[in-house]
Amino acid sequence: MSDHYQHLKQYLKTQLQRAALHAQPESNANSSVDLLHQATALLEVYLIAQGHSLDHELRQTIAAVVDDCIGLGPLTQLLADDSVSEIMVNNYHSIFVERCGCLQPVTTQFADEESLLRVIDRIVLPLGRRLDSAQPMVDARLPDGSRVNAVLATLAPRGTCLTVRKFSVQQLRLEDLVRQQALTAEAAVYLTAAVQQRRNILIVGGTGTGKTTLLNMLAAEVPASQRIVTIEDAAELKLHHANLISLEARPANAEGSGQVTIRELLMNALRMRPDRIVIGECRGAEAIDMLQAMNTGHDGSLTTLHANSSREALQRLEVMVMMAGFELPLAAIRQLIAGAIHVVVHIVRGHNGQRRIQQITEITGIDGGTIQHAELFQWQPQQQQLQASGIPSEWITR
Repeated sequence: MSDHYQHLKQYLKTQLQRAALHAQPESNANSSVDLLHQATALLEVYLIAQGHSLDHELRQTIAAVVDDCIGLGPLTQLLADDSVSEIMVNNYHSIFVERCGCLQPVTTQFADEESLLRVIDRIVLPLGRRLDSAQPMVDARLPDGSRVNAVLATLAPRGTCLTVRKFSVQQLRLEDLVRQQALTAEAAVYLTAAVQQRRNILIVGGTGTGKTTLLNMLAAEVPASQRIVTIEDAAELKLHHANLISLEARPANAEGSGQVTIRELLMNALRMRPDRIVIGECRGAEAIDMLQAMNTGHDGSLTTLHANSSREALQRLEVMVMMAGFELPLAAIRQLIAGAIHVVVHIVRGHNGQRRIQQITEITGIDGGTIQHAELFQWQPQQQQLQASGIPSEWITR
């Protein structure tokens, strides 16, 4: 790091500290964007007064100093790059990004471990979270909805690591998946009808396959006259719905208290007169409350689940219900699942990074203790598209 860079950095820090001391306590705090612009202008004026010409290289230095002092350091440019969907900081000098579903390294890096920790603090402290020896892992989100996970070096021997899953500003629709050939027009019509006719839909797939994105698309098809309550670990869904309540879980504080779980939020949501309940991800004991809600008048609910197939998803639901601690026989659990879940949508990410709908299945009931399902749409590798099986839907009226 050059002496010139260090000099500018120290000057900016001094000026920002002086401005903070003279700020009026009752005045409204500037937004982060305004602060970045003011800091940039401050350095530009200072350099011009010193007789420097603001060429491209010097402007880059100014941007780097501002990002280092009050921004998100090397993450700033990557977050502004629309082609980047995920940022993975393996340690302060190793950063990978995902572009078009493929991972690639970038030359950008943090100056040192302390610089990375400062950026993490700037993300999590405003949210009431922290990353230290008492809490070496943290989940948070940026103001734009991007999801952040960080693990301290005490648990990651190669250095503190950070993962940012960017939230797409663009509001995608099912028609966009049709254009991308991830879905056929016929399947899109079916899914739209399933939402509008209040079928309970389970979206399954692996990590990074686009489950939340698809959940957002399907929830956008809910009629405006209905009330939606969304429940998430970290708020990611962006629904432009007039009658919408968004609930977000809260982890325990440093003293181990104050935690509010998905299950508690779900039980409270049932008292909020919801027409639809949308759970960002079902991953634990809340599964039994969700299934009971789906079985008792809250049709048209949606959720996601980590699984590699539709059948595996149903098996995982069985395990989650058992985690609730109720001594229910397996036959009763399967009966509960078969009565609650109507449609299972399996989404995958191919070897080339392209995301696509792999299968759309209807749950048709239970026979001999086994949940029965019909595959209405299946991805055909030869044709490279999702094709209808010819089996008619039991619920969707055309």
